[in-house]
Amino acid sequence: MAERNPRYDILFEPVPIGPVTAPNRFYQTPHATGMGYAKPKASAALRGIKAEGGWGVVCTEYCSIHPSSEDSPYAFVSLWDEDDVRALSVTTDAIHAHGSLAGVELWHGGMHVMNKLMREPALAPSESSSYFVQPQHVRAMDRADIAEFRQWQIDAARRAVRAGFDIVYVYAGHGYLPFQFLSPLTNHRTDEYGGSLQNRVRLLREMIEDTLDTVGGRCAVAVRLGVDEMHGAGGITSEGEGREIVEMLAELPDLWDVNLAGDLGYDSRSSRFSPEGYQEDYISFVKSVTSKPVVSVGRFTSPDTMVSQIKRGVQDFIGAARPSIADPFLPRKISEGREDEIRECIGCNICRASNNEGVPLRCTQNPTMGEEWRRGWHPEIIVPKSSDAKVLVVGAGPAGLEASLALGRRGYQVMLAEAGRELGGRLVHEAALPGLGNWMRVRDHRVHMLDKLSPVEIFRESELGADDVFEVGPDHVVLATGSTWRRDAAGTLNPQGSALAPELGALTPDDLFAGAAVGQTVVIYDDEHYFMGGALAERLAMAGHTVTLATPHTLVSAWTEMTNEQVYIQHKLIDLGVEFRFSQALASASPAGFAWRCTYSGHETQSEAATLVLVTGRTPRLTLLNALEARKEEWAGAGVKSVTRIGDCLVPSTIADAVHRGHKYARELEVSPSNRIVRRERPSPELQAEVI
Repeated sequence: MAERNPRYDILFEPVPIGPVTAPNRFYQTPHATGMGYAKPKASAALRGIKAEGGWGVVCTEYCSIHPSSEDSPYAFVSLWDEDDVRALSVTTDAIHAHGSLAGVELWHGGMHVMNKLMREPALAPSESSSYFVQPQHVRAMDRADIAEFRQWQIDAARRAVRAGFDIVYVYAGHGYLPFQFLSPLTNHRTDEYGGSLQNRVRLLREMIEDTLDTVGGRCAVAVRLGVDEMHGAGGITSEGEGREIVEMLAELPDLWDVNLAGDLGYDSRSSRFSPEGYQEDYISFVKSVTSKPVVSVGRFTSPDTMVSQIKRGVQDFIGAARPSIADPFLPRKISEGREDEIRECIGCNICRASNNEGVPLRCTQNPTMGEEWRRGWHPEIIVPKSSDAKVLVVGAGPAGLEASLALGRRGYQVMLAEAGRELGGRLVHEAALPGLGNWMRVRDHRVHMLDKLSPVEIFRESELGADDVFEVGPDHVVLATGSTWRRDAAGTLNPQGSALAPELGALTPDDLFAGAAVGQTVVIYDDEHYFMGGALAERLAMAGHTVTLATPHTLVSAWTEMTNEQVYIQHKLIDLGVEFRFSQALASASPAGFAWRCTYSGHETQSEAATLVLVTGRTPRLTLLNALEARKEEWAGAGVKSVTRIGDCLVPSTIADAVHRGHKYARELEVSPSNRIVRRERPSPELQAEVI
């Protein structure tokens, strides 16, 4: 094993946080898992893996302090009662088992919760409409409500101590209730909790003091504060009241966890719209006004950038949510001189989509994320091979690369055949689109790791037919041949497709990537609703084309609301002069013009013809599969025991799904179905009583 590079030693220094000491500077900041209070075993396994991977501090996701703050159907943890104490003790035990500190983010959402489960009215500093689009308002808190709220924080802090946490949060970030008292945009009170900044800070000060008194030196008290709500001069800014708030309370908590407030989309901005460390401009002042340790985030993956953050006095810890998801063993790899093996976050925000969809965490780079307990997958440990079987993987896209890597780690002899010269499949073109360069990390990490595996051979420019497969004679054939974009305009909201005149010569993304000529005026018809339509519109507009983006949906790239990117995409395209045609399905297209059908009324309108680019559905590439299936009687003679499709060749989807399916195939090859663990946490009297 290599030795640690001494220039990274500073990252492994212990750092005191009030009465406790973190073993190093790697701090997994609070982040959602989509597991919540209903899945304590899965949540504990996930956090335990982070601690095993070397994160000196490992925090929970948002933890509700009272039934008036619940986020159903989204998953959150809670400290409402002793059942919750026992459930979260499983998590603290898993973290402590590896010598790390456990932190809990005590949370009340105020006007930012819907309370659909408990049906409690949402609370806020002042009366207003709900933060969400729904037919209800929020209730202004009176003095008695504020006193009750303070008691809820106290009670939850007591339970946090009993659950074994080392760091207890006062959470005044991301626009939640304490922050709502701070912001003049949401606090319109005229009593001692409103008006001047000193009054608006009063509740936060009281909460910190209450929590410090409650924990009594048994654990540290951290404040998570959004220092800029990104709403301009009318709200809190890092140059204005954000700085003043920190100055007022500078020495009160044991640690400052600072970031951007307003909305989670600002704090967890994707790599498409922000570089590594982009929050530094907003949070760098904090170290200059407090002697207490400071942590912030920035999608840090480079050890050199991390060292720079510490040495330049930006922060004392390296805060991370998404990088710790992409590689839970990032700290250990740096410590062991294996920083070249870091599985770097690509900033695609598929993890954010998990939370926004109310499902367990998933990651494009790390297919084991969320599977630690459910399937028993460890990011660094994989079961050895079951035989000396040879495996032929056809296609070196995300699924094929991941399958080959995992199979090679198991010890199988793998032949990876790629039809083209360049490895990466769809990534080669998609990562070349504006802002998506970091996506190539999916390919680069796997190719780098494959170079270290002797059981894997890579054959470029090797387009295989059935005869070639039989000549190789593998035991198992894995088809990762990807997919192609449809030419009939059949998509998500218009599954029947459109009447397209052949002479029009409608194009697909595949054509554009192959260098097809594009006219000055372009219409992109997007019925896929992820990144592709918007990214192509951006590229073409930047190249000087007149672009219209048409969609049967009401938004541009609508599904990217799940990745917190939609507003940035639409904003960007507006700035580039892209025109939009919303709620319009393409009915027909010919050189004479295009016909559009309203999604809601069915009424048709016309537009002039232009270069038409169809971003709709995709179909698997099945040429080789069909050829092999047609000669199935020859398999046994050639030694072929199985032919399996993975990735987009099985079903077109996200890169994250392709990687996961490639990994799943490799994990389960020659493993009996009885040993393929897929566990679910089920409510039962025994589980509720024992919480194990």
